[in-house]
Amino acid sequence: MAIKKKNPQKRNTTASSSRSIRLLPPRQSGGVTAPDKEITQSKVEPREQFPIVGIGASSGGLAAFKAFFSGIPTVTKPNMAFVLVQHLAPDHKSILTGLIQRYTRMQVSEVEDGMEVRPNCAYIIPPGRDMAFLNGSLQLLEPSAPRGQRLPIDFFFRSLARDQRERAICIVLSGTGSDGTLGVRAIKGEGGMAMAQSPNTTEYEGMPKSAIATGLIDYELPPAEMAAHLMAYTAHAFNGLPKISSPTPTKDENTRKTIFNLLLKGTGHDFSQYKPSTITCHLERRMAVHQIETMADYVRYLQQTPVELKALFSDLLIGKTSFFRDSEPFKALEKKNHPQALCRQIGKRNCPRLVTGLLDRRGGLFPCHPAAGAFE
Repeated sequence: MAIKKKNPQKRNTTASSSRSIRLLPPRQSGGVTAPDKEITQSKVEPREQFPIVGIGASSGGLAAFKAFFSGIPTVTKPNMAFVLVQHLAPDHKSILTGLIQRYTRMQVSEVEDGMEVRPNCAYIIPPGRDMAFLNGSLQLLEPSAPRGQRLPIDFFFRSLARDQRERAICIVLSGTGSDGTLGVRAIKGEGGMAMAQSPNTTEYEGMPKSAIATGLIDYELPPAEMAAHLMAYTAHAFNGLPKISSPTPTKDENTRKTIFNLLLKGTGHDFSQYKPSTITCHLERRMAVHQIETMADYVRYLQQTPVELKALFSDLLIGKTSFFRDSEPFKALEKKNHPQALCRQIGKRNCPRLVTGLLDRRGGLFPCHPAAGAFE
């Protein structure tokens, strides 16, 4: 049911000092590059914490957006913010703001530069702009890449991942191409959650199919069914439902050992030396995805569901293997400094430590990657 549109939200003017942050352009197959932007990140006072949901779509996106917002209950506040990024021609007047307002009680606004993001509101990217999320506000930028080569969804998702970390959520809806896929990797790398539209429900399956092919999507659903799963996930992950705790440390430690043994048996990788806080973060996130409240129940689910073991394995590796996803720099490094020669120079025993020190900025041990086989 439609409601009257409120006055536009005020811009965020609480910054006291600032620093420049550069979002480097990700490489894309075929040589397409996301925009290279330099924007200012300001130091602000702590603000209310709530999940931010970035939603990307291209061709066929209007119907998908309509179905998604129709699925949000009108009697319940979702307690999150929604930011919509759609491919639009610079001279194309967007009808998305008015369309979405017809299907939600939330305030819906077309973004103005510096607009502060609030919960239970939806924000629409204007035509001819790239957009980043920084310090709780939306920053608009002039596109630097030519039309047809822009990746505005990737650009926004990556900024959202950097700013919100585990509170970042992304949804990839109908569209051609692969925009959004690199953004999914970034958000999952920071411990966030990712959804994609079921390809058989899209008008154009390219974007969601590319995202799903990463193996990192937590939910693959029709748009009308996404809201229910999204709200259940955020309630479990952020609203005070049981977390992993240790009233009985020995029992918790035994449960973790069981999980490590399942991973070792199922994947051949030993995660027992990973940083405990890293393991806890990933386990809590996987439990939230499936609304599982205890580690013991999650162990049983792992034992009964091989696909979940694979998903947990991918989650644990996603933050550790980003160096190898951009193959060109690694090939150049390998060509310039042959791994075997490098090992002879610094001592074979120290090579694994070198790899760990270079690649694992979070403190865990880096599992053997095929590309690093020469270092063993």
